[in-house]
Amino acid sequence: MMSPNRYTGGLEATLQGRLAQRESQGRLRQLVTPRTDLVDFSSNDYLSLSQDLDLRNAVIAHLANPDINKQQQQQQPSPSSNGRTLGSGGSRLLDGNSDFVEYLEKKVSKFHGSEAALLFNSAYDANVGLISCVPGYDDVIIYDNLIHASIHDGMRLSRATKRIPFEHSSIVSGGTSRSGMNDLGITDCHGLEGVLRQLTEVNEDVRSGKSNVFICIEALYSMDGDVADLEYVSAIVKSLLPHGNGYVIVDEAHSVGVLGDGGRGLVCQLSLEDQTWVRVLGFGKAVGCAGGLLCQIPMSWYLIADFSLTIGAILCSSITRLYLINYARTLIYTTAMSFPSLASINAAYDYLMTGKADQRRNQLKTLVEYCHNKLKSLDHDLRPAVAPIRMLEGHPSSSPIIPLFTNYPKSLARYCQRSGFMVRPIVAPTVPLGQERIRICLHATNTTEQIDNLCRVLETWARDSIQEGERNQTQVITSTEKFQDSPLEIEKPKL
Repeated sequence: MMSPNRYTGGLEATLQGRLAQRESQGRLRQLVTPRTDLVDFSSNDYLSLSQDLDLRNAVIAHLANPDINKQQQQQQPSPSSNGRTLGSGGSRLLDGNSDFVEYLEKKVSKFHGSEAALLFNSAYDANVGLISCVPGYDDVIIYDNLIHASIHDGMRLSRATKRIPFEHSSIVSGGTSRSGMNDLGITDCHGLEGVLRQLTEVNEDVRSGKSNVFICIEALYSMDGDVADLEYVSAIVKSLLPHGNGYVIVDEAHSVGVLGDGGRGLVCQLSLEDQTWVRVLGFGKAVGCAGGLLCQIPMSWYLIADFSLTIGAILCSSITRLYLINYARTLIYTTAMSFPSLASINAAYDYLMTGKADQRRNQLKTLVEYCHNKLKSLDHDLRPAVAPIRMLEGHPSSSPIIPLFTNYPKSLARYCQRSGFMVRPIVAPTVPLGQERIRICLHATNTTEQIDNLCRVLETWARDSIQEGERNQTQVITSTEKFQDSPLEIEKPKL
């Protein structure tokens, strides 16, 4: 029998009030069980590896016989070298480490062209652990204003008190602040280049190389779906911080498995490994597992990349790895990942290294191009002045993440779901107020027919919305009305 809640005083009332306020704004989050009867245009399983039977069977075989790979490859240690094949038994600094964990770190670092690697329980932990313990009090953190929440949480715990955002558009193709100058020829401090120029002008320690500058960006952005111009970022940092005190941090959570030869990520695709300090990797998206990793090579200026699994990893130099082992609290004070998680990562990397994922990656590339063309055609056909759906201008055709901006994200998402397609609304505070959207995520197992049908649903909803707006003589809603639903709330038949 459930005991009555004795905590019914002021705190509970305060919490309830905050929840009620969020609900009134249309921002209340709820846990829901994903539906399996809808066509998936929502999950981040881009290569559909979580559905791959060969990969699943490899993981099951490894779990059933932990020494199977050791029998096939004598260089691989037994995963049960610490005597445990389920739970790890403690933190990595106590009883949770094993020969197999360290073997896996070497395997991952070699695949990505890094000197060393360090596994974390998640890519979130990897980002927080890194940012919270590396930057010092006199250092500066510069970050994309659309950077992942884990970087923000790391900054809150960091000793560095100088934290400066820059405009996201300044580092992506088609961005508006690329030059760092505005129309009047005055330095635009909102772009990356403008921020760095102004910083070197006003901060002698930065200008002389005494203080370090950490620049945080993503490779493939999870909400906007655009790709950072890492070559441009690297060149700007190297030019404006010639003393080698610029350290670029790249979250590659959504690009690993999708971009680069063999799915090695954007840094490897652009051959920037020798200019990279750290890449934060995650194994829960295209790689289809769970974890994160940090990777680094010894250089005077650096990059960090994050790609997802529930487990995370940092690719880095041996010195940085040892530093994190000593100072990263998200590694030190938590139980190490279990063998089943490690086995999943090991099997996934075997899959990538043998080229089995190449066909899926090529199929995804074909679908991405096809979907972009369909949506651009739809975007052109709808009347731009009043169209209730719009694409991101200059969105790269190589991205499996496609945002469709709308003032009515919840209404549109419900309409798509009722029509048989799983897409989800993305609203503030996940994205900035006024940039609400639905997000389409493509997968290797989607089909052109599914894309055609989804586009028909989107067009029907858009044209019905335009007609209803004309009938009601309504105007486009203002930013203060962003969370109100569209009048199109009646259930419509599936197409």
